[in-house]
Formats: sequence, C-alpha cells, structure tokens
Amino acid sequence: MKALFDVASLECSKKITNTYSTSFSLAIKMLAPEIRDDIYAIYGFVRCADEIVDSFEGYEQELLLNEFEAEYEKALERKISLNPVLNAFQSVVHQYDLKDLVVPFLESMRMDLTKKEYTSIAEYEDYIYGSADVVGLMCLKVFVKGDEQRYEALKTSAMKLGSAFQKVNFLRDLKYDYENLGRVYFPGVDFNALTEANKKKIVAEINADFEVAYKGILQLPVEAKFGVYTAFRYYKSLLKKIGETQPNEFLRKRIRVSDPLKLLILGKSYLRYQLNLIV
Repeated sequence: MKALFDVASLECSKKITNTYSTSFSLAIKMLAPEIRDDIYAIYGFVRCADEIVDSFEGYEQELLLNEFEAEYEKALERKISLNPVLNAFQSVVHQYDLKDLVVPFLESMRMDLTKKEYTSIAEYEDYIYGSADVVGLMCLKVFVKGDEQRYEALKTSAMKLGSAFQKVNFLRDLKYDYENLGRVYFPGVDFNALTEANKKKIVAEINADFEVAYKGILQLPVEAKFGVYTAFRYYKSLLKKIGETQPNEFLRKRIRVSDPLKLLILGKSYLRYQLNLIV
C-alpha cells in the first residue's frame, strides 16, 4: 500500500528538518500532532531547494534545481513521487491548495543561482516574498486548516514573520553568504564597512516586522500558537544578540544562540504559554 511509502516519505522530511535546523525542529515539536507532519513536509521541500542553490558548489546547481522543479511538477500531477521529500510535499500541496505559493518560492531560489546583489528595495522585497513570506503563508494554511477567512485575517502577520526570520538569517549568515556565495541582500549596505548606524537601521526594520507578526501569533489556533511562539522567541533572542554584536564582527563569525539558551527560551516560552501570558 502507498500509505506505508507515505509514512517513510514523511520520515525523510523529518530527518532533513532535524539534521539542518535544531531551532525549527524544536518549534515543530511544539505544534499539535495533527498539524506537525504537514509542517515537516513543507520544511523538507524548502530545505532541499535551498540547499541546491546554497550548498552544492562544484555541482551543476542549475541542472539540479531544474530537475527538482520538474520532479515536483510530476509529483503534483501524479500524486506520487519516488523522491520521498516530493512525495510528502505534494500531498500537502493538494490538501491545502499551496500551488500558487510554491511558484514564487522556486523563482526566488532560482534568483540565488545568478543574482549576487540587491540594489533596489523592490528587488529585495520580491526576493524575500518568494524565499520567506510564502513559506510563512504555506504554514499558515496548515495552521488554520484551510479556513480561508482566518487565513486572510492572519496573512499579513504570517508574511511579516517570514520576512523577519529571513532578515535575521541574512545577518546571522552574513559571513558565509558574503565570503562563500558572494551575496549581498540588504540594498545600499557595504558590509566591508558596516557601521553601527547601518546595523541599527536593519535591526529596527526587523523589529518592526516582529511587532506585526506577534499580533498574528496571538490569534493563531491553539494547535499552532505555542510552536510558532517558540520560534518567534528564538529569533527575537538571536536578533538581540545581533544588536549587541559590533559591526566588524559580522564578517568574522556566524552569530548564533547556544543550545543551553535555546532550551531556556523553550522553558520560558512554555511557562508563559501555560500561564496564558502570551497576550
């Protein structure tokens, strides 16, 4: 029966999530069981595409992305794929009607193959929409279980949360992106001469995104609220550490939150959730 292969496929997406992101793995575990697997399937798909364009130097990245996209289209049409990640993802796409959100995501992934610098705000925002905002929207579709009215009400907040996460990632991974991939995402910022004023402006922009996102988190269904809040608190802590980092340090090291601090964030988040203090 295909059901057994579907279980194995989902296990593959879970393994990818746990291997590549301890923070998101922790947050997903805090979601209700009935929505957890669908988020694993989404993460497995977006992580594979992201790794093709970010990590597979020395291989034919464009060809790999072309093949990945073609196999995804086949999986969508056939409702099955021998690629376990695509097999798990196509089921979620069909269940929640995510097809229109996948298109801009793959377009942004394709931009990473050739585009190294974003010189205008419009280009920058288009890239973030495709690479991050739509992922937030995919997850939101799952969180509200396809309820279109609730989805529309929370759409802006979900996009802002995706934007905030992505911008924090840009700063956290600045050393690798700049030195290894030659990418500069923030328009008009010279990271060879990053100033405190530049950094504060970017941090303020991200905090503004987080403010809008938090209002949406408060309105999420109970099945999703704690998991999303946990991820929110982790990224807020990471942004705080970024704000405390000297500008000349960004090209010297990757900014990160220690594992003990992650567990502390989880504990505090759980306590606030249990005491109904997420307001």
